[in-house]
Amino acid sequence: MGFSRRQFIKSVGSSVACAAVFAIIPKRAFAKWSDKAFMSESLAGAIAAKYGNMPVENSTEIKIKSPEIAENGAYVPVTISANIPGASNITIFSESNAAPLIASFDVMPKMGPDISLRLRMAKTGNLVVLVQANGKLYKASKEVKVTIGGCGG
Repeated sequence: MGFSRRQFIKSVGSSVACAAVFAIIPKRAFAKWSDKAFMSESLAGAIAAKYGNMPVENSTEIKIKSPEIAENGAYVPVTISANIPGASNITIFSESNAAPLIASFDVMPKMGPDISLRLRMAKTGNLVVLVQANGKLYKASKEVKVTIGGCGG
């Protein structure tokens, strides 16, 4: 059974409407993409590509909640919160992944950043979280043991 004329026109109309909306959305509304940071094969390289040579300071104000032992690296639930005034960006890295940068979130400075996601980890390693606030970088890390690899393993 094929499309009726009404279904076809409705489908084409909604496609045209979506295209029109995306054509009028300003480019600045889309997230800034950092190719070099996402393609870097080392943690230090990804951090340098994302933040340049900003100094990094360890912080106990960043909380990483994740399982100590992840039974499957393809599905590791993680929650990150930061109690750092003026936080404007939270970036998550996994040292053990081939490409360490997992995700980067821009947040409003007056927000109390609280992010939950599920990520993939290739093998046991540290999750490293950087929070940018007031021109400084703050860092916290937590080891997660992976029993079954999630990035192609």
